[in-house]
Amino acid sequence: MDLENQKRVKDFAEEFGPENVIVILGASEAEASGLAAETVTAGDPTFAGPLTGVSLGLKVYHVCEPEIKDEVDSAVYDEQVSMMEMVLDVDEIIGEMSSIREQYCKY
Repeated sequence: MDLENQKRVKDFAEEFGPENVIVILGASEAEASGLAAETVTAGDPTFAGPLTGVSLGLKVYHVCEPEIKDEVDSAVYDEQVSMMEMVLDVDEIIGEMSSIREQYCKY
């Protein structure tokens, strides 16, 4: 997650309260999704951005997870995500995201 997006997430958590913020990711690899998820839950593990040492504990999901997929209009999901979903290792992404939520999410 780039530094600008880290700042946005931090600002939203401060403005609306971390219990009211959910981060939805769309990285194509489980490892990249996990790194971004760890950043918004436990803090920036690269020690390079605004979330360094900041444990927000935010809820975080990947757009391909059932919890999000079920909430999105199916026509919109099909148009925007389904083609990419066919080439992703969705099970690996779900496993990575679930692990991060279990370890670090507070809300």
